[in-house]
Amino acid sequence: MQKIDYKKQLKALYGPSAKDVVEVDVPPLNYLMIDGMGGPDGPGFQAAIAALFPLAYALKFMIKKGPLAIDYGVMPLEGLWWADDMSTFIAGDKDKWLWTLMIMQPDLITAPLVDEAVAAVKKKQNPHALPQVRFASYDEGRCAQILHKGPFSEEGPTVERVHAFIASQGCALTKKHHEIYLSDIRRAAPENLQTVLRQPMG
Repeated sequence: MQKIDYKKQLKALYGPSAKDVVEVDVPPLNYLMIDGMGGPDGPGFQAAIAALFPLAYALKFMIKKGPLAIDYGVMPLEGLWWADDMSTFIAGDKDKWLWTLMIMQPDLITAPLVDEAVAAVKKKQNPHALPQVRFASYDEGRCAQILHKGPFSEEGPTVERVHAFIASQGCALTKKHHEIYLSDIRRAAPENLQTVLRQPMG
């Protein structure tokens, strides 16, 4: 059976150093996505996770047991973050935060496969937020990113480094603040968290 490590294949996107901010060109990628509002400790956020991961694992096992017989690791949880009024985002008013949680899917995954996996997960577990999940492409393009180690509450200075790098390139911030959670945010201690912080630029 063939095994594929997509995090290794996409190391430039999923394995940056914590030392320096770097520029990357992110191609269009397909994701399982779900939109919501509120902070990471809110019920909507937790419900989204409870829908995304069973679906991602259902797809993984469909590919592994199907004619392709390819085994691959499920990719990490990712989040796009913003607010209608960005002052509330900066001020930490979590109730007004908007987000899209997502898990990248390899090219092996098609819309019909997703529909099949949704039906299987609905029959077996039927998570509350499952009907809100969509399968879509997201095109970020030119970005700056760095690895942040430690609690989410201490991301501020690291984010500022990313923004300063973008300004030094004569560019502006575009699109949405992007985080990739390399650690399991449900289980890891805050001091052990590793999070890719990415910001599109142009």
